[in-house]
Amino acid sequence: MNFQLSITYTNGEKKDLTCIASDMVAFESHFDLSIARLEKEIRLSHLFYLAWHAEKRTGATKDEFDKWLESVEMVSPVGDEKK
Repeated sequence: MNFQLSITYTNGEKKDLTCIASDMVAFESHFDLSIARLEKEIRLSHLFYLAWHAEKRTGATKDEFDKWLESVEMVSPVGDEKK
């Protein structure tokens, strides 16, 4: 069960990424919340954490979570953008 997120950075850059099993397991460990409950209990911090973890895993950032957040405007599920 992989899923896509879209990141918009404060510099205007946009990027889509895929969250994989290791990102989801890290999420569950960090928040003590099943990834399956995201639909009903989603918070922005959940999406930001998943995006950061995927960026860290792929080597796109070396920053820790709080530092990385300073460069991010928004994270949203792909397909959730308002047209």
